[in-house]
Amino acid sequence: MKANLYALAAIGLWASLAALGVSLRQLPPFFLTGVALCVGSVLAWPAALKDRQLWKISRANLALGVFSLFGFHFLLFMGLRLASAVEVNLVNYLWPLLIVVLAPLYLPGMRLRGVHLLAAAIGFGGAAIAILGGSDLQSAGNTHAGTEPVAGYSLALGSAFIWANYSLLTKRGELTGKGFPTAAIGLFGLLSGLLSLLCHAVLEPSVALDVRQCLLLGLLGLGPLGAAFFLWDRALKLGDVHHIGVLSYLTPLASTVILLLVTGRGLSWNIALAATLIIGAAILGTRKK
Repeated sequence: MKANLYALAAIGLWASLAALGVSLRQLPPFFLTGVALCVGSVLAWPAALKDRQLWKISRANLALGVFSLFGFHFLLFMGLRLASAVEVNLVNYLWPLLIVVLAPLYLPGMRLRGVHLLAAAIGFGGAAIAILGGSDLQSAGNTHAGTEPVAGYSLALGSAFIWANYSLLTKRGELTGKGFPTAAIGLFGLLSGLLSLLCHAVLEPSVALDVRQCLLLGLLGLGPLGAAFFLWDRALKLGDVHHIGVLSYLTPLASTVILLLVTGRGLSWNIALAATLIIGAAILGTRKK
């Protein structure tokens, strides 16, 4: 029960991720990712200062955490700049389906059945409908959306694979005794954020923030790029990965609805059908028979 509540709380925060990313689209992606991750890491500082052993983890776990947090969000934010935001968001949220389909490759005692292959085909079919149906559309207020749609969708798919890999390796580490404490996510976020800010200093122009952008960055860091990570980690470690996967299928639906409201777009046929296929395929992928 606790695991499900942790997962639902993380899902609620992640539902706002794409909308906040679009609202902050004027900011360079390295800067946006770096500041938000550093802000999110603050939540773990009190525990780390009290017990410094919490941040003494293996190099493998450190590499996994830094690569996953940095890579997932950078690819997503870049994708939102290159293609229509709602379709990018749907493609990115194939990660719940990928967790189910790829679980047998990571976790002992799980087998990939025919129903999982069928679910994967339907899910990717939904993503294709989102891409083909939205290739000539632009999100409201996003003047760059649609300029490089294939690249944008590819980046979104890459971010989905990164998060599925991170989630499954986290669960495997817990099962094998080679995991990391939840507080270590603060270290992942801090190092990922500093890496991103270093890239910003070298590759991007300087940024001047207004009050609204500062507030949105704070929300982004403390919510979907902060508290959500800690909640998700607790959910994975306490619960069944299949049950957590089922709950995570609420994320694309909630996220897409919020994004539609923020961008001012109506619910087109391709978005409705793609969302139905992706969520339906994900539920199908959890069947045991």
